[in-house]
Amino acid sequence: MDTLGFTTHDHGHCIAQALSSAEETCAEQGLQLTAQRRRVLEILLQEHRAMGAYELLDVLRSEGQGAQPPTVYRALDFLVTNGFAHKIERLNAFVACAHPGERHAPAFLICKGCGSVAEMPSRDIARAVREAAAGLAFEVSRMVIEAEGACPSCREARA
Repeated sequence: MDTLGFTTHDHGHCIAQALSSAEETCAEQGLQLTAQRRRVLEILLQEHRAMGAYELLDVLRSEGQGAQPPTVYRALDFLVTNGFAHKIERLNAFVACAHPGERHAPAFLICKGCGSVAEMPSRDIARAVREAAAGLAFEVSRMVIEAEGACPSCREARA
């Protein structure tokens, strides 16, 4: 068992399910999940934390792949565009989607202690922001919701 976000789960099953979902989505939509794209997704899934492009590049190079920055950025662009990963703006890093295949706009909880990231639904938060903005005659076109704090493990370690 491992931790997903901040809850215990079967990590192997989680990875297999996310990869299967990505493969199914690509087959249904005529998208190409190349070996490089798949490997970048696998790394994000294995780590269960936000990773920068150069950190991903280091992993690929340590595996003997001659990857270059543009290759990793293209793979990340594909994964984000198609909902298999998300960009964590605050960290300028990427995390595998916890709900691949589902259309959603998540909010992220970022632990400042260990760097873990949890994905959570943001529908109610986004609605509240849009309503408040509308009251000011402002139309929201894009919203990124990220909160920093301490995960249960880091809070417990501090206590």
